[in-house]
Amino acid sequence: MPGNEKPATPKSLLVIKPSSLGDIVHGLQVVQNVGRQWPDCRITWVVRDRFAGLVEAAPFIHETIHYQRKEGIRGLWRVMRALRGRKFDLAWDMQGLARSGLMIAAAKAGRKWGRADSREGASFFYDETVELPAGAGLHHAVPILQGFLKAGGLHPEIQYPLELDAGPSFPWASFFDEDPRKLFVIFTDSRGVGKEWPKFDQLTHLIWKHIPGSRVAWCAGKPTSPGGEIPEGRFLNLTGCPMDEMIELVRQKSTFVGNDSGPMHLSAALGNRVLAIFGPTSPSRFGPWPPGSPRTEAVVAPGGVLMDLTPEAVLEALEGLISR
Repeated sequence: MPGNEKPATPKSLLVIKPSSLGDIVHGLQVVQNVGRQWPDCRITWVVRDRFAGLVEAAPFIHETIHYQRKEGIRGLWRVMRALRGRKFDLAWDMQGLARSGLMIAAAKAGRKWGRADSREGASFFYDETVELPAGAGLHHAVPILQGFLKAGGLHPEIQYPLELDAGPSFPWASFFDEDPRKLFVIFTDSRGVGKEWPKFDQLTHLIWKHIPGSRVAWCAGKPTSPGGEIPEGRFLNLTGCPMDEMIELVRQKSTFVGNDSGPMHLSAALGNRVLAIFGPTSPSRFGPWPPGSPRTEAVVAPGGVLMDLTPEAVLEALEGLISR
């Protein structure tokens, strides 16, 4: 691990965190502290191309290098070639996998730090590793990444909300001209099918029935919609929309409802109310950060079986959340 003495303030920092969406959100929350505490440090971020828009919206990030993952070895080689042409005082591998290890190996950096829990041989390319949080077992991503701040002599507390520049305008923006407690953004899918609760359709109808004047927006990777009668003016369907539109939707002042997913973490980081639904994964490791916040709630399915979680139970938790 880095020494106990406070390191010299770097003038340039390379952050390697190409994916996924939720991990990038956590990385941005941590690196936002760098921008505030090292204001003269120029920050460059290696990010997968499909998530680049989010990183580029952060005003404390000065440059991005796009990783074209779908190009395979060629995409990795392009990033490594780009890094060889730049010099950095400090480089952080916040991903901790083979690809990110090769990226930090290619970078011309005075100091190269990585995660102590890195895999696939990535640690071979580090000068030093940062300490993991105290305690046995697996940890949430945020305290793991806060280790980089501590190693740099920075205050590790996460500041809210995550600061982002204004995004693009969309014609549906007026849908959110209402009390945020009556506006609900529901994400019906997740990266893993096993983490997807199958009863958002029923929940949506319960929201319309029991929360007067409520409006619900749906988003998902593939087009879908709730069944039954949909009340006029109270539903916005953005399922299947592109990444930039999805990010702008999550940024709206509203209450987020969804599975364990990247959009859930983004909404929590932006300071929205968040109701996160968990089945086989643990909210202590994957839930909205920080745990115990009055603006977030994790609902855990009985026995981890999502099919056994009723829409009525989720509605009850949701009504409790918006009453705070």
